[in-house]
Amino acid sequence: MTDTPDITNRQFVAGLLVILLLAVALRGAFPTADPPWRAPVGITWHDEGPWVHNARNKVLWGEWSTDRWNPMYLAPVFTGLEYVAFESFGVGQWQARIVSMAMGTLAILFVALGVGASASRRAALVAAALLACDHGWVQWNRVALLETTMVSFIAVSWGAYALAERHRAWAALAGVAAWLAFFSKASAAFYVVALGLEAATTVVLGMRARDNPDLRNRAGAALWTLAGLAIAAALFLVFFAVPHWSEVRFYNWQMSVTRKPTYGVGALISRASWVPAVNDFFLRQLPVVCLGLGGALGLAWRWRAARPAERLLALSVGLGLLEIIVHDAGNERRLLIFIPTLVALAAPILAGDRRLASVDSAGRPRRLAAVMAPCVLYAAYVVCAALARAAFAPHVRATVWAGSMGAVALTAGLYAAWPRVAGWLARPRAPLFANGLLLLAICIDLVQYGQWAAIRTYKNVTASTLVGQWLPPGTLVEGKLANGLALDNRIRPIFVGNGFGNDEDGLRDDVRYILTYTSPRLGYEGSAILGVLDAHPGWKVIHEFDVAETPGGHDRAALIEKP
Repeated sequence: MTDTPDITNRQFVAGLLVILLLAVALRGAFPTADPPWRAPVGITWHDEGPWVHNARNKVLWGEWSTDRWNPMYLAPVFTGLEYVAFESFGVGQWQARIVSMAMGTLAILFVALGVGASASRRAALVAAALLACDHGWVQWNRVALLETTMVSFIAVSWGAYALAERHRAWAALAGVAAWLAFFSKASAAFYVVALGLEAATTVVLGMRARDNPDLRNRAGAALWTLAGLAIAAALFLVFFAVPHWSEVRFYNWQMSVTRKPTYGVGALISRASWVPAVNDFFLRQLPVVCLGLGGALGLAWRWRAARPAERLLALSVGLGLLEIIVHDAGNERRLLIFIPTLVALAAPILAGDRRLASVDSAGRPRRLAAVMAPCVLYAAYVVCAALARAAFAPHVRATVWAGSMGAVALTAGLYAAWPRVAGWLARPRAPLFANGLLLLAICIDLVQYGQWAAIRTYKNVTASTLVGQWLPPGTLVEGKLANGLALDNRIRPIFVGNGFGNDEDGLRDDVRYILTYTSPRLGYEGSAILGVLDAHPGWKVIHEFDVAETPGGHDRAALIEKP
């Protein structure tokens, strides 16, 4: 811990308000602009329309389901929030995005409150500033996709769990918010498990330390958390899952799990190697990644003495990585779960409240170091592969080999020189160095935002408006891109997908039009649309127009008429 006195409550409130205003400005400016395409952050813009499909249906046509693509059974919470936005402000692209803007800002607030409760108010402001400016988080908060809502509810849950030591009612909110995250997107399953495991651990530790009032208080809060988890699970089960069981099972299991890649040992090893090697996620925020992973590993030396919220962060990182390796490591959107978590781990270190290793870590038993070796090795690989990607991208194999060799060398060096390394890691960081690192991280993010803002385009919203000029309200149009381009017009899109959606509707004669990419290639959004085109030889392009999706930003789409 640092000897520097913490800031006052008034200073904290004033600083947090300024940061939240900055966060709102970054997220609210240019609300209909295209996501970054020159330096992409993993956003697939044409997915916005498909995920708000049911909410749009309800507001425009009075019914949730108008075809066989119904993501409300996969993401009922997100769908409900989008419905409220459309009902309040009308149907449009900025109205769809306002949900993510609000949820992303709410996540900043709760991460700051959680860090303040588990560390200090100074660390809370550091966390808020990092999360408010993080370029990836900002851009994902600007699109109507599931990930921001899911991760934001995880942040709300974690912040409430940290606050539960002060008032147990927060613990119940932590349990409820965890399930809200899951029913925003099922990828939050790792966090529900992490929260349950941590709460159960805290209860056991409290029962074993009857003479320790702090541990008893934490155990009481953990029981409230488990109660919140149980009650919310029962409510979702009774009022949502059971009445719609076949649809819930289809969308959450058959579509989300069984359609994914194989789960053999070789596939798992490959996906574990891909995590930092196939995109720039970890490279883009390398200082926070290094400090966050170091902070998570450092908790091993003080696991029992750590606060429950700190243990939950470490569990979230570990189980989150495990879920990605098992499920899907190729999409950058999967990694979004780590942004608030790594920020919450890194902020106390930057603020001087925590150190990368405890002062007595050098004298701990060697068996603990041996047990931690696989975790240390993989953390080193994440960092080394991220650095290797800067040199070898887009060559994944070279990135993996360079990252692996660097990780082995780094881990061997740490263990060979451990007593000296532990002493260095246990030293308090110089305030000048920590503040400089914080300023550097924020400046890098703001520069990336400024570069995007300077060359921002509005091709996609313009294309959606043009479609509305070409086709009258209620016109049936096939294709995933029909959903993507449906927010600023009143067409009735029919989703076509492989193994879900309206596969057989490609043969319908009552649908006259198709929307799809023509560049970078015909049917770029998915191969299912090619089957529709093949089923209607003689189709013709009646309008071709600009959209922006790939890094070149000069993509084309077409409105096609069937014969």
